Amino acid sequence: MEQLSKIGRYNFLAEPFHCDFSNHLFMGHLGNHLLNAADFHSNERGYGMNYLNTVNKTWVLSRLAIEMEEMPKAYDRFFVETWVDCAMKFFTSRNFKIIDESGFVYGYGKSVWAMIDLDTRQPVDILMVRNGLVNKYIEEEYLCPIERPSRVKMLVKSEPIRSIETYYSDVDVNGHINSVRYIEHVLNLWDLSWYKEYFIKRFEIAYVAESHQGDKLNFYLEQNEYSVFNVRITKSNADEEEKEVCRCSLLFVKRD
Repeated sequence: MEQLSKIGRYNFLAEPFHCDFSNHLFMGHLGNHLLNAADFHSNERGYGMNYLNTVNKTWVLSRLAIEMEEMPKAYDRFFVETWVDCAMKFFTSRNFKIIDESGFVYGYGKSVWAMIDLDTRQPVDILMVRNGLVNKYIEEEYLCPIERPSRVKMLVKSEPIRSIETYYSDVDVNGHINSVRYIEHVLNLWDLSWYKEYFIKRFEIAYVAESHQGDKLNFYLEQNEYSVFNVRITKSNADEEEKEVCRCSLLFVKRD
């Protein structure tokens, strides 16, 4: 296989029905574009889902941080650049850069991915796949100047502020609740009046366990500073005790 460039660049459109009241792209749809870019990049280079599914493996998102100066507006065409800057036995680190046609940088993203066996759901050695092919595409020099996803710390668990059921449209190709659906559910914890005053500067999410259709998701919220919030999501069902599935951190800034 011919070796491609280490950095992939993919064209997207901020479709109007993917935009919010302010005429800007929803954070959840931006998250989908980032994950699509990651999928395109890894598939083109031979270690993506298209190959992994033939050997009963898949990629799962472990952590994601998105930090934006501005969101694309409706009908804006923009690019997502993506590259892997580190590969270890059980995790890879992948970066994103969101830019427009003129080179204006909307923002950046950083993510951590694991590879799992589809039957056992346990991590597998990434460096054993195709003799460590991913190592040929490590790019350490290209700039991604945001902080890596952090460990979100929360205090003693209180009562959930919201609990929701999960359904068909929450489930992705891996059979569990879609990574971006958690983001959308978290952002719904604030109402429209809040978003008229505040912009999401940075969003972080760390995935702890899988949840599935039929699980109830419970949301716990803590406020660290005036516009910094942490969220814990747990799952509960008739067969198991309540279990944490992910944690988030959000930084809001005042709109101009």
